[in-house]
Amino acid sequence: MSATASTIDQNAQAYVSARRRSLQTFVRNRTAVVGLVLIVTLILIALLAPWIAPHDPLDQSVRNRLAPPGDGYLLGRDDKGRDIFSRVIYGSRIALQVGIFSVLLGGLLGTAIGVAAAYFGGKIDTALMRLTDVLLAFPDLITGLLVLAVLGPGLEKMILAIGLTIAPRFARISYGPTLSLKGRDFVDAARTIGVGHGRLLRVHLMPNIMGELLVFGSLWTASAIRLEASLSFIGLGVQPPTPTWGQMIREGTLYLTTVPWYSLGPGLALLIAVLAFNLVGDGLRDALDPKSR
Repeated sequence: MSATASTIDQNAQAYVSARRRSLQTFVRNRTAVVGLVLIVTLILIALLAPWIAPHDPLDQSVRNRLAPPGDGYLLGRDDKGRDIFSRVIYGSRIALQVGIFSVLLGGLLGTAIGVAAAYFGGKIDTALMRLTDVLLAFPDLITGLLVLAVLGPGLEKMILAIGLTIAPRFARISYGPTLSLKGRDFVDAARTIGVGHGRLLRVHLMPNIMGELLVFGSLWTASAIRLEASLSFIGLGVQPPTPTWGQMIREGTLYLTTVPWYSLGPGLALLIAVLAFNLVGDGLRDALDPKSR
């Protein structure tokens, strides 16, 4: 076996071993596994909502408005006589759609900005990162409010608004590692043998920052779900009668002293979803960071 082939084989084995160690570290982290189980459960609940929900979330019964739990209604009924438990189940669909797709949108856009700025440098770096700094100066909720004030409420517009809010964060998190990596010897060697910009970014740089992006993406999925609930709480989310957790919490605040279960159900669901993604994010950080291991 030639020296080159032997080196390639050793590098491949080291890569597989590193992946195996990362997986083992994650699996040994009990809180991370609990978070992953909760996320899978939430996804299954959202996908199987029509079969899991005991009642139609839109069916109204004015005679039974604000009825307490019982008679097949686990969390009672809301101010229009609708089943709160069924509405919490269907609300998971909106929360997960907004959380996952807004992070995908913001991650793709922000990572492209951060990597391009760090890799090409010069005026491109200055222009893109100053724009990022301006966007980072606004609180997340304010940015979401500004976008929704222009576009109006709606699921797709909510995803776009939160995605644009998250993008500058991904730009910052991808900028530093790319700036550090582009001066490494293996990047210089790739340039020397004529590797183009596209392949250099795709094959040599992006895999080396993907771990940090995965951790950040998991943590920001939790933040996106919380931000969606906040915007729905003030009436700028998906509009009624579609159930969302933030909207249900807002409606329940009018009856906190007399019907506490109205807000309790969606509030607990929101807590579990945010906690689950944060636990997985912490587990990924420990698994992918050699210093943590």
